[in-house]
Amino acid sequence: MNCTILLIDDHALFRAGLRLMLANALSDTEIREAASLDEALAGGRRSVAPQLILLDIQMPGLNGLDGMTLLARQWPDCPVIVLSADSSVSTERSAMERGAHSFLSKAAPAPQFLETVRTALAGQRLAPHPDPAEQGDSASRLTARQCEVLALLCQGLSNKLIGQRLHLSENTVRGHVQAILAALGVSSRAEAAFAARTRGLVG
Repeated sequence: MNCTILLIDDHALFRAGLRLMLANALSDTEIREAASLDEALAGGRRSVAPQLILLDIQMPGLNGLDGMTLLARQWPDCPVIVLSADSSVSTERSAMERGAHSFLSKAAPAPQFLETVRTALAGQRLAPHPDPAEQGDSASRLTARQCEVLALLCQGLSNKLIGQRLHLSENTVRGHVQAILAALGVSSRAEAAFAARTRGLVG
């Protein structure tokens, strides 16, 4: 595979590690680097168009999300994989709405990175993650009372305090908590709180 990947990230160590991983896994691939969007765009005018762009969205100056329009203008046929240390649903949604081919957390394991890159280079897409709007499935399995319990659980309240707040016995609260864990597909209160916030079930 003769291709060029442009890696735009202001962290030199991260670029070096990712370049090494890609170079070892993808033969005949040139990895070009830029520490900013300005550098990438300026250098791009003097070189061959890349087949793929890996773009960090949290950089000084013009950030990745705002710069995606400029990248699309310069290389309209080049897919962009957005990289971010912030893997929240809202960040991923923003990247995809602005035309990203894929979204990757910087904490993603190497096999996931490589699968996403290979898929983009092949002109294909991975199966999308569940749409956040469809996460209502979790909420629809919860009763109104369980939603109340979940909201208080996310505030860090114990079963005893939740019971006092909602005028329920501690055993009843415990039953609601177990049902919430099952509905969310998690095994602990901390995981339930994280899942609830990630899926937009609580404010």
